[in-house]
Amino acid sequence: MKTEEITQLVLKLKDKGLTLAFAESCTAGSLAAAISEATGTTDVFLGSMVTYSALAKNKVLGVKNETLKLYSAESQQATNEMVLGLQKLLKADVCVAVTGLYGQGASESSEKPIGTTFISIYFKEKVEEYRQLFKGDAAKMRSQTIDFIFSKLDETVDRHFQHA
Repeated sequence: MKTEEITQLVLKLKDKGLTLAFAESCTAGSLAAAISEATGTTDVFLGSMVTYSALAKNKVLGVKNETLKLYSAESQQATNEMVLGLQKLLKADVCVAVTGLYGQGASESSEKPIGTTFISIYFKEKVEEYRQLFKGDAAKMRSQTIDFIFSKLDETVDRHFQHA
């Protein structure tokens, strides 16, 4: 997503009086970097927590050890706990958490191949879950994830305000 498109999203959030925060794992701060290029970010963006390791997910965002053991750090369950932990910490109106597999190892399996990415968007006290499979090297997958997240954020805000 181009900076101009992200600016449109930021201005839409600002117009609605909404704040935004990220909990990033596989994107490693790229969402924060992308939004910082947009106009109006200061009025909307509260911050981003890069919780790359299972330890950081647990200590910073409160992802339960049982969740990490049962489902892994790269799972929808962990991502949901990440987004709720982020919301509890920063109280943003819109929170996004993302984790996934951009390389070998971790919780990679035939059911969860490299490229599997989990995204949770918290808005209006509900969490929307997305599981996507992105292709390419880590940089390409990261770029596709960022585009996907900003696109889903835009759709989410539009959907919630179309009847307002």
